[in-house]
Parts: sequence; structure tokens; C-alpha cells
Amino acid sequence: MKRTPLEEGKRWLDQARADLRGGEVLLTAESYHLACFVAQQVVEKALKAFLYAQGEEFVIGHSVEVLAGQAAEYDPAFEDLRLQVAPLDGYYVPTRYPNSLPDSIPARVFGQHNAEEALALARMALDLVTRKLGLE
Repeated sequence: MKRTPLEEGKRWLDQARADLRGGEVLLTAESYHLACFVAQQVVEKALKAFLYAQGEEFVIGHSVEVLAGQAAEYDPAFEDLRLQVAPLDGYYVPTRYPNSLPDSIPARVFGQHNAEEALALARMALDLVTRKLGLE
């Protein structure tokens, strides 16, 4: 049986929430580079949740800036979010691969401040999507 748009959106939102819990564990474990990556993933999944809930059938791409722009076509509140979460796109590749950083590795470059800030943005995005979908 096919899910309703809201049911599909809720699935994505539930996964985003689970990922956020994992990101918080990574922060506590001082795995800051991975916490940054997970924060980007949380926002990506939360935005996809919103888009699926609007009836979108194929939501592709990984850029949270682009996804938030698409969400803003349905609700202008996502334009403000787009500006805030856009820097998380910088955590998609460099937090995972040594060859994305000159002369260092992600585990040395990304610190506690980066992870805390990224996870705060992830919480903010999750809260907005949750409210906009009426799931609080």
C-alpha cells in the first residue's frame, strides 16, 4: 500500500531525529568531524521530509541550501532557514575524506565548536519541519 505524502514525510523526519541522537553521541565522544557530517545529514533528511510531505515524489540531491530553497517554494519560512543552514553543505565531503583537505585529516580539522554549531542548526531545522508538518 502506498503511503500518503505526510506518512512518507514522517518516515524521513523520524530518521532525521534518530540521526540527531547519533550526532549527539558523536559530539560526546569527541568525534567532531563525524558529528558535523551527521548534522548535515539531519538537515538534509528533515528538509526531504518536508518536501515529501508536500507531495513531492522524487527528492534528489544532498545540498541543504538547495533543498531549503525548494522547501521555500511551499513555505517562505524556509528561506530564512536556507541562509542559516547553507554552511552545513561544507561538511558533506570534507568531514569524511582526507583527500578533501590539504595536508591534514578531518579528525584534526573539525573541532568541538564546529560540531556544537552544526548540531544546533540541525535541531533548529528539525524543529521547523516538525512545526510546519503539525507533528509537535
